[in-house]
Amino acid sequence: MSAQQDICVVVPTIREYECMREYFENAREHGFDLDRLFVVLVTEDFCDTEGMREMLDEEGVAGAVFDGEGREEWFEAQGVSDYSHLIPEASHAQTSFGLLYLWANEEFDYGFFIDDDTLPHPDDDFFGTHMANLDFEGEITTVSSDEQWINVLYQGDNDLYPRGYPYSAMDEEIEETTEYVDDVVASQGLWTNVPDLDAVRILMDGDLQGQAQTRTSKEDFDEDFVAAQGDYLTVCSMNLAFEREVVPAFYQLPMDDNEWEVGRFDDIWSGVFLKRAADVLDKHVYNGAPLCEHNKAPRSTFDDLQNEVAGLELNEHVWEIVDDVGEDADSYAEVFAEMADAFVAGDWDEYNNGDFFTYCGEFMQDWLDCLDELGGLETEQEVAAPADD
Repeated sequence: MSAQQDICVVVPTIREYECMREYFENAREHGFDLDRLFVVLVTEDFCDTEGMREMLDEEGVAGAVFDGEGREEWFEAQGVSDYSHLIPEASHAQTSFGLLYLWANEEFDYGFFIDDDTLPHPDDDFFGTHMANLDFEGEITTVSSDEQWINVLYQGDNDLYPRGYPYSAMDEEIEETTEYVDDVVASQGLWTNVPDLDAVRILMDGDLQGQAQTRTSKEDFDEDFVAAQGDYLTVCSMNLAFEREVVPAFYQLPMDDNEWEVGRFDDIWSGVFLKRAADVLDKHVYNGAPLCEHNKAPRSTFDDLQNEVAGLELNEHVWEIVDDVGEDADSYAEVFAEMADAFVAGDWDEYNNGDFFTYCGEFMQDWLDCLDELGGLETEQEVAAPADD
């Protein structure tokens, strides 16, 4: 691994890995140094792993391909085989494997998530803009609402709500102010073309192919913004950059591969955890540029609905559980540990599939234990103590 490589790019893929060629070309066009990247392609045993390796070789970009067997071998090589259950089978939540890989290699200061059904906008410096966002210091629009939730698509003239936005928080009233920001830990790029909606909202938009009839364009995004402290927002992992320090509080939960059949909320719930931890530690999540083009493949909206319905009620309450924990914590691991304990200790009998919350809490505790064995949570960046007057 080159000493220059400080960015781990995680791409969950079972089909369209060739999209990465356009991301690499975008970097070349905008003068971004590809030697900084190490690309982790997370895939399955039945996929074209050799073709993925050849693509990286042809592009001259460092990286590795991990199918199911490869992940098991990695866990064994790291001496953490007891934690292989943290990564679900055949689930988008396998992005968590990339987080473990990043954490185990201290050279990486930054992580990127890129989905294989996206493309960069040619005129936008994809990697450079994300890195500039993470380094941002200055005045920026800060958005709050009377429902404690920010719709990341609020600027568009289309009344869209993204996947994971609670139904109980709709019809919110937005307030915009200006705030000085100097510690951004995550940069969420938004998306043109197919909006990231849940199946219920796609059905309401009259689409049976899982895509939504309403599309988004650059004109739907006026300016970049942060969500106010105490307000939550949906975080989608298709176009995202983050700093290493957030990994302890950014676990993508064991979706799809569970007895309750809860799926599709891995990045959404991890975003709730991240935002709570960021608020406690006085950090920020940046939203807006760089946009990506989301080209979601047609599939049955009813299939997506089947995958989502088991967790819809739970999604209404996740943020309420974490909203009052970790107040005195001084690290991401401490905040996340308190969230995990709250899920494990709670009584969730009133919710459909409420036991899944307990299950998640146990996995969250294991996540922290695994990180500790891989690299030691003492390596986590602590919040700097205030200077003496």
